[in-house]
Amino acid sequence: MKANRMLISTLKENPQDAKIASHILLLRAGMIKPEVAGIYNFLPLGLRVLNKIEKIVKEEMDKAGCIEILCSALQPKELWVESGRWEKYGPELMRLKDRHDREFCLGPTHEEVFTSMAKDLIKSAKALPINIYQIQTKYRDEFRPRFGLMRSREFIMKDAYSFDKDTQGLEASYQNMYDTYSKIFTRLNLHFQPVLADTGNIGGNGSHQFMALSDVGESEIVYCDECGYAADVEKATTKLDNYKGMEEKPYSKIHTPNAGTIEELQEFLKMDPKNMTKTLVYHDYMNEKFVIAMVRGDRELNVIKLVNALNSNENYLRLATDEELLNLGFVKGFTSPIGHDKDFEVYVDYEVELMDGFLTGANEKDYHFLNVKYGRDFKGIVCDLKTATEGDFCPVCGKPMKQERGIEVGQIFKLGTKYSEPMNCTYVDLDGKNKPMVMGCYGIGITRVMQSIVEQYHDEFGIKWPINVAPYEVVIVPINIKDEAQMNLAEEIYNRLLEEGIEVVFDDRDARCGFKFKDWELIGIPYTIVSGKNAAQGILELKDRNTLEKIEIGKEELINKLIKDIMNAR
Repeated sequence: MKANRMLISTLKENPQDAKIASHILLLRAGMIKPEVAGIYNFLPLGLRVLNKIEKIVKEEMDKAGCIEILCSALQPKELWVESGRWEKYGPELMRLKDRHDREFCLGPTHEEVFTSMAKDLIKSAKALPINIYQIQTKYRDEFRPRFGLMRSREFIMKDAYSFDKDTQGLEASYQNMYDTYSKIFTRLNLHFQPVLADTGNIGGNGSHQFMALSDVGESEIVYCDECGYAADVEKATTKLDNYKGMEEKPYSKIHTPNAGTIEELQEFLKMDPKNMTKTLVYHDYMNEKFVIAMVRGDRELNVIKLVNALNSNENYLRLATDEELLNLGFVKGFTSPIGHDKDFEVYVDYEVELMDGFLTGANEKDYHFLNVKYGRDFKGIVCDLKTATEGDFCPVCGKPMKQERGIEVGQIFKLGTKYSEPMNCTYVDLDGKNKPMVMGCYGIGITRVMQSIVEQYHDEFGIKWPINVAPYEVVIVPINIKDEAQMNLAEEIYNRLLEEGIEVVFDDRDARCGFKFKDWELIGIPYTIVSGKNAAQGILELKDRNTLEKIEIGKEELINKLIKDIMNAR
């Protein structure tokens, strides 16, 4: 490709609304262009990267025995009502009506469509197992789109769905996709970590996320170097430290003026937060009730774990307002479960249950109860509510865990019969009986993968694309386009590389060479060939974008080196 014929739209300055390096660089390098908040157009260079990522994903999915189809993004309400998710999915579901007042949604995911399709097309056990996938645009009405392609309202996803006769078959399909995803992300050169994960709005009884490790990731993961346990903090459990708190004795009321937070109590009482509890009141809109939730004072409550305990949805759960607390008979900052456990469900973390005594609110301004004990002084539902963090003990081997941030680039789910039963997606077994198909679901965020690669591969000059996803593999820059020797040598190298199947750009723009070099460093082309002062002798300069190393090299040696290096990296 000749640069004069290309749409190269690089930016000198950082866009004001971009906060993280990968978002800034995708905009500056002319890979994407924003339309409105959370919606992006892919420009020529960005589209080439996207197509290469999709190609790698398709190759590995096809090798794994999966079948590609393409579904509509427009989905009828009836399918979502049938699965029970029309209301439960929450405000992220983009709903609309046609001219006949029939209701639809723009698909954020495709469980209902694929289940309905399998119901209509698969009848016999002989057709199972089967895994069907697509690469398609999804839509989610994000409350606050941010970080470019990381959290957008429109995105491209590869989603696949497996259908099996039984749970044993699902386990095999799930492991097949786990292995396939590991191959995909390895080929994409991502530094990633598979972790146990919550099933969220998709549902099911088991899930793994694939996290691209990054300091700017929105997800926190904890992991154990000793045994290999790894989980998203929304899912992670820990081995209990068996901390007993205060000495067991009858509780008493103490005066704690103006001390309504853990920090204020710690300062006023000179007490370790581990001897306190956080008592929070939540409004569960889905189930139309208020609940009390308790964790130890040194802990943070994990909202997703509470949502799962309530069988609710995170979009329908929030802390009670000051006015609601007052109307319910609570005092903000001094909330107590004592006296309220008969009126409200109380959810208590395992660590609180273990304590012989602890400090909690007295439900009276400026007062707390000392030496409260769960089970004796109030009752509730005991479950895991705390957020795991670095230093907590691994639930498998008991060793201290580490913590990192990650970008979720893929997730796989064991759906079981969550969708097949309510949607009557069955097959006829050997005994002639109808049985629900056992399903799995497997997603990769294609656009999110693209930005994750940039987040892991960049420097102060721009993007450093791995060769197999770079928009072009080589760029040739003549120092002076009016110098015949430089242009002739550049043209010769250009044509020779094209003949060898190398993706190459010939920068024939009439611009300063420094300007051109900055462009290609920003865009991230793996190799730059410079045709300069030694062109008449057939000598060129080769620069490696990844290492920034430069060498002078003859044209034949150059061509042989690039063919070898690029073919090995594809």
